[in-house]
Amino acid sequence: MKKIRRSAFIAMLAMLVGVSAAQTTTAPTQVANVTADTNKAQTQAAPQLQNRYPRYKISAGDSFDVNFELSPEFNQTVTVQPDGFITMRGVGDMHVVGQTVPELTATLKKAYSPILNDPQISVVLKDFEKPYFIADGQVGRPGKYDLRGDVTVTEAVAIAGGFRDSAKHSQVLLFRRVSDEWVEAKIINVKKMMKTGNLHEDMYLHPGDMIVVPKNTISKIERFIPNASMGAYSQIGQF
Repeated sequence: MKKIRRSAFIAMLAMLVGVSAAQTTTAPTQVANVTADTNKAQTQAAPQLQNRYPRYKISAGDSFDVNFELSPEFNQTVTVQPDGFITMRGVGDMHVVGQTVPELTATLKKAYSPILNDPQISVVLKDFEKPYFIADGQVGRPGKYDLRGDVTVTEAVAIAGGFRDSAKHSQVLLFRRVSDEWVEAKIINVKKMMKTGNLHEDMYLHPGDMIVVPKNTISKIERFIPNASMGAYSQIGQF
């Protein structure tokens, strides 16, 4: 009887040891999975750079023609309301601000599919916000300028009247929106480029970029800053 009890005790002890070992073995895997998920979430949350040729996104006040190839009775010209909505004949209101023309075309096709068989729709912009850049700080004529074709940082400074005598040529700031929450900031040494004749860092501007020429040396600046903080850099003449 004692031998039976002893054998049962040994078997139970072995089972407990096995369970403990299994938990010890799987714990690092669980920790690794949690760490991997955290790193993945952080990577996804990081701001992403825009490509050089971003598509135009519909804004409030824009107007465009909507043409139906097979159902011309639905053809119309619409204007985007201040709240971002348009009113379309036959389907009512829909929110379109922030969409590119291809995305808007797909949205309209989906909206009209219940009442039209395979609707063939084209969208042609008529009146929209023109591409622009902003030059601020120690330039001859701070302000907002049309962005016509390919324009580099040094060309943009020239368009804005060139550097003032008080300008810090070696630390020209380029601010570029990369999302609704983040703006990328880059320091460009125009003085060095002009001295060496190497224009490798003379970046092309994107629509909406802002150039700020400071008066005093800025030794450190975060590469990405919250978009809400941009107001601190938009006071003309404060650099």
